[in-house]
Amino acid sequence: MDKVVMIVGPTAVGKSALGIKLAQEFDGEIISGDSMQIFRHLDVGTAKVLPEEMQGIPHHLINVRDINEEFSAHDFQVAAGRLVQEITARGRVPIIVGGTGFYLRMFLLGWQLGTERQPDDITDGLTDQAAWTKLQQADPAAAAKIPAANRRRVERALTVIARTGRLFSDQGDDTTPQYDAFIIGLTTDRARLYARINARVDQMLTQGLEAEARWLYDRGGEEMPAGKGIGYREWWPYFAGQADRAAVIDRIKTDSRHYAKRQLTYFRHQLPVHWFDLLADPDAAAAIRQAVAAFLQPAK
Repeated sequence: MDKVVMIVGPTAVGKSALGIKLAQEFDGEIISGDSMQIFRHLDVGTAKVLPEEMQGIPHHLINVRDINEEFSAHDFQVAAGRLVQEITARGRVPIIVGGTGFYLRMFLLGWQLGTERQPDDITDGLTDQAAWTKLQQADPAAAAKIPAANRRRVERALTVIARTGRLFSDQGDDTTPQYDAFIIGLTTDRARLYARINARVDQMLTQGLEAEARWLYDRGGEEMPAGKGIGYREWWPYFAGQADRAAVIDRIKTDSRHYAKRQLTYFRHQLPVHWFDLLADPDAAAAIRQAVAAFLQPAK
């Protein structure tokens, strides 16, 4: 089983910088686990690491799609899996850095959803019992192993069935990792995190976020996959003359803070993360390096 280091956490917490430092120390290559950094031409609003900031470390899955192209969780799973094999074959360490939780969880567990995106409405309007009954009708063997109260696994099983056309019970345990992963989670207290998010948005504005959003809008971005991201979608009413600029900036900051909260909740409940606060504890960096070194040691 290939070893993978993963760095997860909310936006603006320092994941990219840590990824570069670990790649330098452990001869690694970075795979972006961010669903927006895949788009070409959108650099400011996606907080991409620029070539001059990469310090010679190879970065993958950045700038691999045009703004009108989809990049599903399945696409990420396939592309990241291939890259892990290639990087490992080169004798280097794959380091996945990002905050798109569903992408990372799907990669780690190897779910087989096909090429389409995850349906958000597969159990909409159903109670837990009704959703479980739907699973029981579709796959009695799976329903026998999943309690009705476990809504997440019921939805996961129904999604797999819908996307693959195969019984979930025939596809193995969806909680068995496909990689030997050491998952580093970066976090900090809410006040510090929110202040950093607000400051990052202000910095993006000075770097040309509005012009980048206008460029996307002028090309029909409102209806494109790239136009759904935070930092871009908030501008559409302003460009249409339906909102003022101050309201747009406030909305970007609010949406970014809410997203960070959702990211933390997801990672805390969906992945086996080792948490560190680099912003409050300077000694945490040494602890991370020590933990990664121990993880990468060959088995005796």
